[in-house]
Amino acid sequence: MAQSEIEERAEAAEKARKAEKIDFKMVTFSLAGKEYGIDIMSVKEIAKAGRFTYVPNAAPFVRGVYNLRGDIISVIDMRIFFHLPAERKEEEALESLIILRVGEQVFGIIVDGIDKVVGISQASIQPPHPIFGDINVKYIKGIVENAGKLYIILDVDRIFAPERETERAADEAAALARPSPRAAPEEAPGFGADVASSFVKETLAALRGFHVGPTNEAWFASRFAEWKAGRKGADLQIKEASEADQFLEGFWSPATGRLWDDDYAQAVEAVLPEIEAKSINVWNPGCGKGYETWSLACVLRKRYPETRIKVWANDSDLLAISMAPNMVFPEAVPDYYVPFMTKGKNGLSFVQAVRDSIFFEYHDVMNANPLPPLDMILCRDMLSFLAPIDQKRLFGDFIDKLKPSGVVLTGLNERLGEGWTPFGTEAVPAFRKD
Repeated sequence: MAQSEIEERAEAAEKARKAEKIDFKMVTFSLAGKEYGIDIMSVKEIAKAGRFTYVPNAAPFVRGVYNLRGDIISVIDMRIFFHLPAERKEEEALESLIILRVGEQVFGIIVDGIDKVVGISQASIQPPHPIFGDINVKYIKGIVENAGKLYIILDVDRIFAPERETERAADEAAALARPSPRAAPEEAPGFGADVASSFVKETLAALRGFHVGPTNEAWFASRFAEWKAGRKGADLQIKEASEADQFLEGFWSPATGRLWDDDYAQAVEAVLPEIEAKSINVWNPGCGKGYETWSLACVLRKRYPETRIKVWANDSDLLAISMAPNMVFPEAVPDYYVPFMTKGKNGLSFVQAVRDSIFFEYHDVMNANPLPPLDMILCRDMLSFLAPIDQKRLFGDFIDKLKPSGVVLTGLNERLGEGWTPFGTEAVPAFRKD
């Protein structure tokens, strides 16, 4: 065999080895007929949105501002920003929106269409070159080929660098659109506790997307009384996001953002009803990073050891849901989970039987939810972050999809009302259909 042929084969083998290593994920999308990608670590979520609020005197590429669950974010049309052709749409038409987090800033960018998440090897990314794109090469991080498509990877850190005019324009747009706070002094004439309470409700919805209604009004009444007692002589109004977070501190269910501790896992296990079916179907909407999904899967396997378990877990936070299936934990985990875990070189992970029981999916529950008849729904704390009309719609979905014996487990401070019978405990509220 000639030396040159040996070298060519060695080079081909090295390229194949590098291609097998997936250490970079990107959200892919299209602009003016070409394929682009953005590092998934910069993507907060994706959405379909429209009717952006116009802001006068903003830069031409600033389409306006958008209320993202109470946070006012600027929306930038990338087609206009890069001087690319853009299809004219009806005023009410929805646009494909990618929500980016760059540093401390959150932006929405409009693109022609969003495709999928693609995993590649960083070693396969080639340096940028002007021939590949219709945009300035300084905004391109690199070029990569995958599955027969050529992707132009954008450098969002450079595009939205703090010193750029785009961010200043975006900040100005958001500031112009943000409503001025209304005063609600406790002792001012005409402003009683009911009016002050209404102001707090409105501000929680605006700043944190938290909606007070039948689901949580008992908790809110108790918390507002504490808030009022603790702020004697002070304005009861919530003016900043930090104050909204302070108000909501006592709302969250136990072990939020981590694996359930032993006591709470055992409390959930004790609430679960007898189920004689050979398989159990569970829905966990709003699963976030997946901690409660993994916790529930272990509880179900312990409670129903001979039963086939299937959990559909979904969330509209693209970054969170993309990381959930591959969680690895340090060796210090609650004892409850030890029988369901195996030790690897990077830490503890769940055994294959548990992993196979969960299907994580990026999904917005306000869209169609194609699920089989359900035995159980776990929705801790997420109901309060839906507008009342969306809550009502989701409850209708619960009723349609639950089996006659099905149950719903809610957050610590959330309750289902008419049409539901409570049977859980104070620590683990649970409900059956009437």
